[in-house]
Amino acid sequence: MPITENQSADTVLSIRDLNIALPKGADRALAVEDVSYDVKRGEIMCVVGESGSGKSMAANAVMGLLPKGVNATQGEILFEGQDLLALTEKQHRALRGLKIGMIFQEPMTALNPLMRVGAQIAEVFEAHGQYTPKERQARALELLIEVGIPQPEKAIRAYPFELSGGQRQRVMIAMALALEPVLLIADEPTTALDVTTQAQILELIRDLQQRRGMSVMFITHDFGVVAEIANRVCVMRHGKIVELGDAKPVLQNPQDPYTQALIAAIPSNAVPPHRETSQVAPLLEIKQLNKVFRSRGGWLKPAREVRALEDVSLTLARGETVGIVGESGSGKSTLGRCVVRLEHPDSGELLLDGVNLSQLKGDALRRERHRVQMIFQDPYASLNPRTKVGMAIAQGPIANGTPKAAALKQAGELLDMVGLVPAPWSVSPTSFPVASASALVLPERWRSIPS
Repeated sequence: MPITENQSADTVLSIRDLNIALPKGADRALAVEDVSYDVKRGEIMCVVGESGSGKSMAANAVMGLLPKGVNATQGEILFEGQDLLALTEKQHRALRGLKIGMIFQEPMTALNPLMRVGAQIAEVFEAHGQYTPKERQARALELLIEVGIPQPEKAIRAYPFELSGGQRQRVMIAMALALEPVLLIADEPTTALDVTTQAQILELIRDLQQRRGMSVMFITHDFGVVAEIANRVCVMRHGKIVELGDAKPVLQNPQDPYTQALIAAIPSNAVPPHRETSQVAPLLEIKQLNKVFRSRGGWLKPAREVRALEDVSLTLARGETVGIVGESGSGKSTLGRCVVRLEHPDSGELLLDGVNLSQLKGDALRRERHRVQMIFQDPYASLNPRTKVGMAIAQGPIANGTPKAAALKQAGELLDMVGLVPAPWSVSPTSFPVASASALVLPERWRSIPS
């Protein structure tokens, strides 16, 4: 029985009996199934669930941004009494930004890297025919000041890559709020931020929501965020709502086992018990590592020097996990990139089983490189969009001498290991340039998947 709630007069957004169908071959038929919930005037509604729960798909349907081949097949999305599913693309464009604003999860993929920040904010006003060019720039500066960007007069002339992650997210918030929308949709806006910046962004959204009287649909997988800002909560799993209600009872006395499991999985601050590690020579030794980034000066721009790492030393034993913690700009990612040799340290040593990685070059470096692997923060920026998932996984082993058929078989096993349901876009025999489909030996349950 679908979970629903009664619509009231103060409802801004009402989603009713919504079904969103996925393309043939997906892991399930419906991304969203019989979903009904309301966002009321002046409240923050948190929609919570794991990746693939359908929470973002419902938000994309509200914005008219469903991917090609994904369609709403049932239900209504009523915004101020108007069914958004009945709108044309032109009507949706008129509504987006003006009445409904959206903060996307990853600002580096949402912002245009070739446009200055001020021009991107001004473009929102231009798209809706508001203000003169001079007034648009002035209003853009006011918005940057409102969202707390440091040195807004400088930031307005900056390109996105010249700003920190937290600053880019503030730019996205400024753009979403430019036309003072009635409803703000925030799609996991704090996922890629450190905890200090995350707290600042959450406080900013809550403060702006209260001052402007907006309604907010906040999409997240993090119950810590829910506890911080939510008035009401909608918990989704596999496209369906499993729990819906005011934040306090949902957080303190969840009824559904899935909600209980999500809340139980919130990390505690308790120090874990000490675990003995190998007493033999450490696997990795980092000794007095230094890395300085320098930028060239120009006519109006002085040269800059940033000390990303300064005399950093640590050891990692076999079987041990070391947590490297710090705010944005603290050097933690630079340290990881130096270890994997995507950055070359200026001085110091990186010893892996006694081999100094910092001194290796060419073939010698390539022979050792497979021994240190890195999971990057943003998969969209890390994965080649033109390469199918199975081949992307297989490319590393192939480059290191593994036969293609064996590498593709291993790719299938690895996808299975990490819990991904295979689909034609991941591993398909006809997708790869092999002699014949029979050259691939895939797990039994994959063989009936259509190409």
